[in-house]
Amino acid sequence: MVHGLNKAYERLVAVAVAALHEREPGRLWPLLGTALTDLCGGEAVVHKLDDWSENEGTVGVAPDAAATELGRLRDADLGLLRAGYPLAGHYTARADRTPVTAYRAVGRDWPRSPTARLLGDVLDVDHVLGVPLPGSSAPITGCLVYRSGTDFTDDHLTMAERAQPLLAGVERQRQLLEEWRRSPAPAGAPDERAADCALTPRETTVLLLLADALTADAIGRRLGISARTVHKHVENIYRKLGTRDRVGTVLRAQRLGLVPSPGAQELCAGPP
Repeated sequence: MVHGLNKAYERLVAVAVAALHEREPGRLWPLLGTALTDLCGGEAVVHKLDDWSENEGTVGVAPDAAATELGRLRDADLGLLRAGYPLAGHYTARADRTPVTAYRAVGRDWPRSPTARLLGDVLDVDHVLGVPLPGSSAPITGCLVYRSGTDFTDDHLTMAERAQPLLAGVERQRQLLEEWRRSPAPAGAPDERAADCALTPRETTVLLLLADALTADAIGRRLGISARTVHKHVENIYRKLGTRDRVGTVLRAQRLGLVPSPGAQELCAGPP
């Protein structure tokens, strides 16, 4: 079992690395879905990166067959899924973000719950594993992995915990790319401008944080990588932009429309 899960973890690492080179932020989590279900011994996964509530929140699902089934749900049933019972409440009530299953969280109340019955009817699954993103507070964000038959094992929970830093790194990348796309800049898609400069998505996110005046250590903490890795990305950015230092790099990036200029940022922020 452990050998098989280690292989699944290696696949998840490979997919996470590939995701960091993906220019379309909306594709990052779908890339991880199948690999995460394999790692955790599941059959389907839902990811929620915003509020777990009955009336709000985007639900991403893998594999496609599960997404099709959930796409047929009525609003009331979808509300049950969005609410994330019982795991949203479990994590809201404590700071601990260790993965846990629904059954371990609430015991016999889980199989008798409306959410459990809905999942059994729609996806033919019995058990749910919560994999929150480390550091998420309000709202609690992360993934729910589903399986039928027996509950998730201790090995599955251990592997889910190993996966959390990878998931957090991909999510930080997604957030930065989404913010970057919304930032005010000259005409033209920002990802196209980055591609014209041969910047990878990972180098682009490092550049964005350089423009925010973060140190290499701070950038590393933000992205979940070492300061040494940050320095390697910075060297590549200097080479590709033809610059020699941080200030010159940020100024050139602003002229190229790769990062917002200070005036554009203030305009976007609006009056105090």
